[in-house]
Amino acid sequence: MERDELQSKSVFTTGEVAEICKLSQQTVIRCFDRGQLRGYRVPGSRFRRIPRDSLVQFMKENQIPLDQLESRKIRVLVVDDDPAIVEMLLELLERDGRFDVTSASTGFEAGLQVEKFKPDIIVLDYMLPDINGNAVCRLIREDEKHRDIRIIVVSGVVNRDDVEKLYAAGADDFLQKPFKIDALVKRLVELVQRG
Repeated sequence: MERDELQSKSVFTTGEVAEICKLSQQTVIRCFDRGQLRGYRVPGSRFRRIPRDSLVQFMKENQIPLDQLESRKIRVLVVDDDPAIVEMLLELLERDGRFDVTSASTGFEAGLQVEKFKPDIIVLDYMLPDINGNAVCRLIREDEKHRDIRIIVVSGVVNRDDVEKLYAAGADDFLQKPFKIDALVKRLVELVQRG
C-alpha cells in the first residue's frame, strides 16, 4: 500500500496492520484477540478492523516506529546572507504547511545546520560571505551521509559557465533571482519526491 494512502486511512485491516508493523498477520490477529490491539469485528463476519488511534497506541506501546503512518514535512534549509530573502522564504514555506524550514547565512552555518537539521533539500544562495555555492555543493556531495540532500542554487548574478560548474559540483537545480515563489515550491517538492 502506498504511504500516502496509509497516512489518510482511519481504519485498517489486519493485513494492513501487519504490513505497517512488519509483523505476520497471525501475530496481529492474536494481539487483537488478546485485547492488546483494540478494534472491532465487521458484523456478520470474522473480519477485524483497527481504528487509527488504536493502531498508534499499539505501535507506541510496542516501540514500533510510526513513520509509515505519519506524513513527514519536507525539511528545507534556506542558505542566504540577505535577511529579507531568508525571512520571506521562511514565512512563505512555513505558511504552505508542507515544509519544516530553518536557515543559515554563511557556508559555515549551513554545514552546522546540515548536521543538526538534516534537510531534505537546500535552497542555496550562490554568493555567501565566506564561500561560494560550488564549494558548498562539493562539500555536501563528498560526505556519503548527505548524498541524498537535494540542492537548488539561487542567484541574481551568475553566467552560464558558472551554472554549468554548479551542476558539475553537485547542484540539482538552478533558479535565477528574482524567481517566482510558486516555481521554487514546485521544484522543492519535485526534487524531493524524485529522490
